Amino acid sequence: MDDFVVYILFSPSTGKTYTGMTSDLITRFHFHNQKSTKGFTIKYRPWIVVHVEFFQSKKQALERELELKSGKGRDWVRNFILSKYSRISES
Repeated sequence: MDDFVVYILFSPSTGKTYTGMTSDLITRFHFHNQKSTKGFTIKYRPWIVVHVEFFQSKKQALERELELKSGKGRDWVRNFILSKYSRISES
């Protein structure tokens, strides 16, 4: 994979989100859900991928990741991405 991916994970059991960037989404997702032994994401497993954006350069992906982690970006995630998954967190 030559692209870089900015992704948003959602934990249906807790309603938490995680935003990250990688060049190998499948492997990274596997680490978030099973292999990692430390860090933020182990506390809120299982995760589902709710949003991905592809970029041709690492710089573009990092800029978008930082944007999504800003206050304005978190609002966008809540209003346009998580609103589709609110039924999952209410279960």
